[in-house]
Amino acid sequence: MGRLTGKVAIISGAARGQGAEHARQFVAHGARVVLGDILDDLGRSVAEELGDAATYCRLDVTSEDDWATAVAQATSQFGSVTTLINNAGILTVGALEDITAAEYMHVVSVNQLGCFLGMRAVAPAMREAGGGSIINTSSIAGQIGVPGVLSYVATKFAIRGMTKSAAMELGHSGIRVNSVHPGTIDTPMISMPEFETVDRDGLFASLPIQRMGQPIDVSNMMVFLASDESSYCTGSEFYVDGGVTAGPPVHGIVD
Repeated sequence: MGRLTGKVAIISGAARGQGAEHARQFVAHGARVVLGDILDDLGRSVAEELGDAATYCRLDVTSEDDWATAVAQATSQFGSVTTLINNAGILTVGALEDITAAEYMHVVSVNQLGCFLGMRAVAPAMREAGGGSIINTSSIAGQIGVPGVLSYVATKFAIRGMTKSAAMELGHSGIRVNSVHPGTIDTPMISMPEFETVDRDGLFASLPIQRMGQPIDVSNMMVFLASDESSYCTGSEFYVDGGVTAGPPVHGIVD
């Protein structure tokens, strides 16, 4: 029996990157998965790759109706929703003085409002099922400032706080809520032209674990938090960052 046998999960932003890998690992561990995204062709392709244990649903995370549809589809095809991964997210790069209000609010609507709507949509189904696990994808940018991505940082800090409040509200219904904070993970997001000038070799050389993270590194944490192995974990922050938030590098003492 798999670690996630009997679990029914909705994963937003599941067409590529971390979300697609989460879906693959969840199915491998016995879960049934609804992959939500707005990239229809990619999302359907991943779902077809995963067979009968997966299905695709168009999910604009800023739409209340789309969230209701995703929950209904999961319930009708697989049974009561036990797991939500709020994975969908976007990023706008630019200096504080150059980002428009519209650009700022677009990031907020996807990353922050989308997370809220997802939690609100699944809570009744999880309560009816006797419990569940909500996993919100924050970032190391929910712990430390990062220049040039202020709106992204704002939403990731918000997700961290929203997670704790939701955990306190939903715990007595058997619903656990935790946040995961990835570092730099090898996904399409870091392939944006704005990041081409970043000294990646220098960045990773300074980490305790001297490499870029891979999507499966984060997926392994998601599997743990969705499983009953994490039954005493809620309102907590789980870092998958190679040690970047452990502290600044201090050279010349121990290298």
